Amino acid sequence: MNRTSIRKALAPSVAVLALSITLTACGAGNETTDSGSDDSSSAETGTLTGELNGAGASSQEKAMEAWSVGFQGLNPDVTLNYNPLGSGDGRTQFIEGGTLFAGTDSAFDDEEGELTAANERCGTDIIQVPSYVSPIAVMFNLEGVDSLQLDAATIAGIFDGKITSWDDPAIADLNPDADLPATDISPVHRQDDSGTTENFTDYLSQASDGAWPHEPDGLWPVKGGLAAEGTSGVVAAVTNGNGTIGYADASQVGELSVVDVKVGEEYVAPTAEAAAKVVAVSPPVEGATETDMAVEVDRTTTEAGAYPVILLSYLVACQTYETQEDADLVKAFMEYVVSDEGQAAAAENAGSAPLDAETATRAQDIVSAIAAG
Repeated sequence: MNRTSIRKALAPSVAVLALSITLTACGAGNETTDSGSDDSSSAETGTLTGELNGAGASSQEKAMEAWSVGFQGLNPDVTLNYNPLGSGDGRTQFIEGGTLFAGTDSAFDDEEGELTAANERCGTDIIQVPSYVSPIAVMFNLEGVDSLQLDAATIAGIFDGKITSWDDPAIADLNPDADLPATDISPVHRQDDSGTTENFTDYLSQASDGAWPHEPDGLWPVKGGLAAEGTSGVVAAVTNGNGTIGYADASQVGELSVVDVKVGEEYVAPTAEAAAKVVAVSPPVEGATETDMAVEVDRTTTEAGAYPVILLSYLVACQTYETQEDADLVKAFMEYVVSDEGQAAAAENAGSAPLDAETATRAQDIVSAIAAG
């Protein structure tokens, strides 16, 4: 992957912290499920105090709202702040020590030295565990058309500016029953460094049989089109136009129409269940450490019912922190996120796919070892 967050995001990383939102509990009295940890150093539920700051993927925002309610309901003396400024800036802030944890839709790797920098910040290998699995919807707003079927090559042609009208034969051939107008296509993309963009362009790169000539990247590689800030900005731009098409976490597309994507010989809608099937058949990243659960998402799968346009979002933390308070806060929060209860809360609020049992158990074992050191 051609990672650009270091070179693009360092300058605004401190200033953007001023935009941070505080996710406060609305009142929750749920009891935590067993995380599988016997570590007695973890503070007991309800005794934690302090402020826990994180930043990163805006795709996780709805899930983070649910995790905030559940976690702060159990720990009313903790304030959880999460700034959904995008994966690239979130990774940068974590590297610089501005946050205790990060959320990212693109795993830390070393093509631009990010993984090395993060390990240096932590003093040892970082923790990187999956927290949120969700389809990326290709959403559109086209008067008179409520449903579309597209393959990867056609989607690539649209977003690369090669297919410019909705009645283009490439679209019409895939939708023989649709009454397609001669409306100009207006593609909408993220203008910020985005893990959603990197996952979307990775899908186009892998699955389009060469129709997408660009490398996967968190920064949009094509000139032209409409640019919008964050997930909400892209959704708003598509909603407020006609002939618009964009991409966003499926949980945030609202009433917009979404594309059924061709997988093998069938067309598959963006659902949590279809996204989870792709994760199950994807191999781990080569050379990953024991505390790094990053996987190489298989975008070319022909698994029945699988939807390969997904984002697999991670939470990133250190194995050790300078103070016991910081270690206890990060450990308790991440244990909650990867617990059955935390995953169920995200699924209900954000429509994500809960981690499968084997993945969740491994994640729980990893985060249970967070300590002061």
